[in-house]
Amino acid sequence: MKIALAQWRIEAPASFAEFAARISAEAESAAGQGARIVVLPEYLALELAATLDAATRADFAATLAALQPIHADWLRLFSALAVKHGIHLLAGTFLLAQANGRYRNRAYLFAPDGAHVFQDKLTLTGFENAARVIEPGDALKVFDTPHGRIGIAICYDSEFPLYARAQREAGTRLLLVPSCTDTEAGATRVRIGCMARALENRIYVAQSVTAGQAPDNPALDTNTGRAALYVASDRGLPEDGVVAAAQPGATWLIAEVDLAALEATAGNAQVAVPADWLQQSRPSVARATVEVL
Repeated sequence: MKIALAQWRIEAPASFAEFAARISAEAESAAGQGARIVVLPEYLALELAATLDAATRADFAATLAALQPIHADWLRLFSALAVKHGIHLLAGTFLLAQANGRYRNRAYLFAPDGAHVFQDKLTLTGFENAARVIEPGDALKVFDTPHGRIGIAICYDSEFPLYARAQREAGTRLLLVPSCTDTEAGATRVRIGCMARALENRIYVAQSVTAGQAPDNPALDTNTGRAALYVASDRGLPEDGVVAAAQPGATWLIAEVDLAALEATAGNAQVAVPADWLQQSRPSVARATVEVL
């Protein structure tokens, strides 16, 4: 099964229609290359801040409020594209207003029949906490699809082992990670998190990223990262754990997710971290003892 992971260059669309035209063309490109699952990056909706005036863009809370009227159009756009191309489409994330006046960083996953499910970001970054208008989600989910059970970890959530472990125990073998990082350090943290989750759980982890410079969009002014598909490094799988990584300047990484090979090689694995996971919970090692040297 082919998956398309975006390395999405942030641009400055003048309208939702212009944004939709680009999204539509790129979705057609990904589907045309055989992708059955297409993954766009975190904070994708913030690209539409370019349609707002400078004063609104300079105020993050005002930006989020101003983008809410396009939410219905957002859902219609991605639902239609999933139907048109017969794909599962993760539409990046949209910061959606809640009844309490705060926003949740929400990733929608659309099915080929146009229906959708969502996963909210569960742990906020320093930037998101400092904004004082974003709240974490309160539910961890796994989605049953014709491609197997799929989980979503939005950017920073990929750095926390227990989320992915719970998703793995619920049947996830493919974890989608829409991400957005502005520094090389941030990109490295998410990359290492993705690789660690793949190793610990013997699953595929698919990361999409934002890319490029957008100086007139304070929320997405600098973007650093590389789209990639990771898996456990073991017999019958890539020795470095990297199935494929996008080339600089590319919009899409098209890579093969071979769940059958993942299962077929499990019995001959050099290590069995998923099976041995509970070893670290033995009462005798649950807490470290301090010895004086």
